Amino acid sequence: MNSSMAGDDKAGAHPAAPGAKGLHLVQGVRPGLEHPASSGLQGRLPANEHAWRTRQLNDSGLNPAAIEVLLDTGVLIRIRRGAYVRAAYWESLDQLHRDKARIILHAHAAVATERAYSVYSHVSAARLHDLPLWKADERIHITRAGKCSTAERASDVRIHSRQLRDDECTVIDGVPVTNLLRTTVDCALTMTYQQVLILMDHALRSGIPRDVLEREASVLDRHRGIRIFRAALDFATQFSESAGETLTRDLIRVCNIEPPQLQFTVPSRNGSYRADFAWPAYKVILEFDGAGKYFNYRPTQEVLRDERVRENTLIELGWSVIRIEWRDLFNEHAFKTRLVAALRKGGMK
Repeated sequence: MNSSMAGDDKAGAHPAAPGAKGLHLVQGVRPGLEHPASSGLQGRLPANEHAWRTRQLNDSGLNPAAIEVLLDTGVLIRIRRGAYVRAAYWESLDQLHRDKARIILHAHAAVATERAYSVYSHVSAARLHDLPLWKADERIHITRAGKCSTAERASDVRIHSRQLRDDECTVIDGVPVTNLLRTTVDCALTMTYQQVLILMDHALRSGIPRDVLEREASVLDRHRGIRIFRAALDFATQFSESAGETLTRDLIRVCNIEPPQLQFTVPSRNGSYRADFAWPAYKVILEFDGAGKYFNYRPTQEVLRDERVRENTLIELGWSVIRIEWRDLFNEHAFKTRLVAALRKGGMK
């Protein structure tokens, strides 16, 4: 389920493509295991689809009792009322794609029961935009001008009331969502400082000008969350290239350590190397290992070998290299002790 933003689509497009029969199976996913109670029923599920609304299953010849059999035997999973997915496909998804699929399946089910227009926003839009999120809530967020529908009154759905302009919206995977700027602003007003800082860094890195974000902040004076918005924007930079680098930079600030140079280039006999964080005056480099939106990154053997060569080259040039992982970001004392020791060894007073 690759997300691709249709930049020319406007908010007036019909939400979630009601005529679609379902999201397509990815190549290589096997159907559920045969079970005596469901073997005859599985053949009624279209082979090239993996998600359905209740009515679509009914149209395929599956009545409520048959659907329950497919659920009981593990062929189908009910994601929410009125929305089903093939279990084998669901189990093939990582957490990132499950979170995105839940949003798409919510839209898929809601279209069948309500034609009123709504737009996925806040954290839900951030997920569909593939924005870096950290400890974000799992609710489905919708923005609409009118009252919510029956399909949207579920406990995991949060409705926000706002009249959105057409130019604040776009379409991703057939789902209407707030655009990148609107999504960033909405999240910045409803999240914690560190969560917002990660998104602000990404916004600047993605090409949203700082003055545009500052202009958004200026019209939100006294709005709930504006103080965090402004604090994060003041510290944000386009030179943090991942959520982990953003949190590392913020931890350096919290530890009251001299700010480093970001993405610092070191020339060597093996070519130029770029360091995440560097203190050239003390010849100290700090590298963050393990970038990824859901923090499940695992380096390949080739990457590990290249990093060893890189580190050895830098050491030969007189640099001290400190490597940290996600867990190091949550032990402030150990992090500060280790980094300060290296900086003092390099001459920091």
